[in-house]
Amino acid sequence: MRIRCPLCGERDRREYYYQGDALALNRPDADTSDHEWDDYVHNRINPVGQTRDLWQHSGGCGAWLIVSRDTVSHEVFSVELAKARQEGTQ
Repeated sequence: MRIRCPLCGERDRREYYYQGDALALNRPDADTSDHEWDDYVHNRINPVGQTRDLWQHSGGCGAWLIVSRDTVSHEVFSVELAKARQEGTQ
């Protein structure tokens, strides 16, 4: 699988570290209940098909990326900087 880093260009997936579903970026508010925090920290889904994942370009620039891909075919549909997503820009 090849991932196109917005800063470094296309690289082999071995340069990246998979961090899980991009839903992890939807951090609960500080005053959220313990039950909701427990769910956020410990429970993950493992879908088949198209996902949005959080990856770090650990073997390159170190950027955090949101990668939209298919878990069956490993086709990568899009890659964006996670920081840009959090700031509301693309």
